[in-house]
Amino acid sequence: MTSDVTDTPEVTPEEIETIDDDHFTDQSVAIVTGGGSGIGRATAIALAYNGLTVVASDVDEEGLAETVEKAKACNVSGSVETVVADLVEEDEIAALTDAAAELGELRYVANIAGLQHIDPIDEFPTEQFDVMHDVMLRAPFLLAKHALPHIRATDDGIGAIGNMSSIHGHIATKDKVAYISAKFGLRGLTKCIAAEGEGTVRGFSISTGYVKTPLVTNQIPDTAEERGISEEEVVEDVMLGHSRVKEMMEPVDVANLFAFGFSKRARHLNGGDLTFDGGHLSTYL
Repeated sequence: MTSDVTDTPEVTPEEIETIDDDHFTDQSVAIVTGGGSGIGRATAIALAYNGLTVVASDVDEEGLAETVEKAKACNVSGSVETVVADLVEEDEIAALTDAAAELGELRYVANIAGLQHIDPIDEFPTEQFDVMHDVMLRAPFLLAKHALPHIRATDDGIGAIGNMSSIHGHIATKDKVAYISAKFGLRGLTKCIAAEGEGTVRGFSISTGYVKTPLVTNQIPDTAEERGISEEEVVEDVMLGHSRVKEMMEPVDVANLFAFGFSKRARHLNGGDLTFDGGHLSTYL
């Protein structure tokens, strides 16, 4: 594999979109899960660059510390604080939201944390299925449950919960039953948040194709073995074969979508999905 595919790109200030929004100040707080790497790290940095106080959460304490350093290197005008939390545990999720609310007005939640496992349905470990659903569907529900009262308690009740879905929240491929079913469920949760948000608390999801993150690159060898093809063929045929754009997105590209989705520019984005898939879902050979 070539390094340009397997390496996670660094976030630089030049790549971050800045948005003029009265709520994008250090008095507004955003929770970002999966903040220790990949899309979560990029989103934490991008939101802090836009002036927000960000609470990045992960089980990886060292990864979170690195996110803080990378944010400082980008000269963010806001800040990145960290809370180590296991999203399988509801009490840790509750503590995470409480800690965020103590830093200012909790308005935004970016549910990004995820994991992957590749096996056919009849061989898929049940315990792994449960963990993946706990992290990628149950935890976003619990974060919404615990964050909504804080968002509604702000002076105007304005806020948003953004959920990281995937093209696999729209279509299914083989050997990813837990990931796909969780992502389909996450889009349903998004619509439920919109239905109950009364127009001031919005819910939205983001669905991308393959992004240059450890979650993606780490599954390349397993996919190659499962399908009996080379790692190069996994990238070229499985990951990008149906996309009209023959390159993966970078984490900062997705981070910019979260910043836009949280902003007033997206005030009519409620229950909907920002689909950035390179034409994967809407075209065919």
